[in-house]
Amino acid sequence: MLKGFFNAFKTPDLRKKLLFTIGIIVIFRLGSFIPTPGVNYSAVKECTAGDVNDGLMGMINLFSGGALLQLSVFALGIMPYITASIIIQLLRVVIPRFEALNKEGQSGQAKLTQYTRYVTVGLAILQSTTIITTAISGQLFGGKTGACESVITHKDNIMTLVIMIIAMTAGTSLIMWFGELITENGVGNGMSILIFSSICANFLPNLWSIGQTNIMKFVMVVAIVILIITIVTFVENSQRRIPVQYARRQVGSQTLGGQSTYLPIKINMSGVIPIIFASSILAVPGLIAQFGDPNSEVVQWIQTHVSQQQSPVHMTLYALLIIFFCFFYTSITFNVVEVAENMRNQGGFVPGIRAGKPTSNYLRYILHRLNTVGSIYLALIALIPTIVFLVAGLSQSLPFGGTTILIIVGVGLDTVKQINSQLQQHHYDGFLGQR
Repeated sequence: MLKGFFNAFKTPDLRKKLLFTIGIIVIFRLGSFIPTPGVNYSAVKECTAGDVNDGLMGMINLFSGGALLQLSVFALGIMPYITASIIIQLLRVVIPRFEALNKEGQSGQAKLTQYTRYVTVGLAILQSTTIITTAISGQLFGGKTGACESVITHKDNIMTLVIMIIAMTAGTSLIMWFGELITENGVGNGMSILIFSSICANFLPNLWSIGQTNIMKFVMVVAIVILIITIVTFVENSQRRIPVQYARRQVGSQTLGGQSTYLPIKINMSGVIPIIFASSILAVPGLIAQFGDPNSEVVQWIQTHVSQQQSPVHMTLYALLIIFFCFFYTSITFNVVEVAENMRNQGGFVPGIRAGKPTSNYLRYILHRLNTVGSIYLALIALIPTIVFLVAGLSQSLPFGGTTILIIVGVGLDTVKQINSQLQQHHYDGFLGQR
């Protein structure tokens, strides 16, 4: 692996891309510490000391690299863009125009990307307004009083609040631009790289803090992390290869086709999206309950059973939502009818299966079987840390546990594969060596 790392920097064009990517990441991380105009930074530091936020705010804080609780110009992180991308993908099922654009190739994709940017800006305005309102009410820091009530200076001044919303929205737009720059001029998928850097910024310090307080707890957490990394790496590299045979065609004096290949289908085709969906939905009742009557039985039940990650009700709902969204999202992103039709148009067929509808039915059968395994895998990855910590009598210390590791390993594997492919073009061994 070290040899592959040195080989990457020996290649001039790859070295330029790596340095460019690292430079953008550094700028991105620096922006996470620049407070939004109108924020009392000393009060923010006092409120966030030793604080771990769960729920929706915790997820946004995770993807922003801790910038949310610091109310920086990058407080929203990449979450508005992720949400906008998911919304545009879901709208393809509802709006025929979006589905037509998706089939138009590069021009259609450019139009969808433009729509995604517009939705991102709209969501950034909405989310920044919500965060500022939550900070003013004191709920952003778990209802703490004292310094937390003065994190926003001149909170009665409408102009100050408008400037804060504009600054956070502009920060989100800048992050979106950073991601596109990395994708075009750097290494890997830009948005994934920024998410990776944000999660690592919180993950490693939290892991280190555990070792300073309790060495046995640290050893247990490290063992769980290694176990999850091993499982995730194995499953993410696993795929079902469906054989595809292409018939011979005579075009002029040339004979085309006649080759055998395969259609790869991953066990986990939906990635981490089902976990994000499930976390967001489960966080909404708790967020609404924060503004309700604390003495209400409904509010107390929600805070006790739904908002608490170690509650059996929360874990059950979490697992069921992950399984549901795994099937739902995969059915949207992988259209078996379209795949079967494209295969037939190109003269391909699955041996033993007729082209057309029988092929789509066969692919749907395979996809459902893989989704069953993949959804259970995602649910277990998301719940393993919580269950182990609950059995051991420990409080959950890693933000989103298995989800965090799933994103880190997934983005890491994808980036390494892209670097390896570029190294092999220059006849160098990759990070994983020759195969």
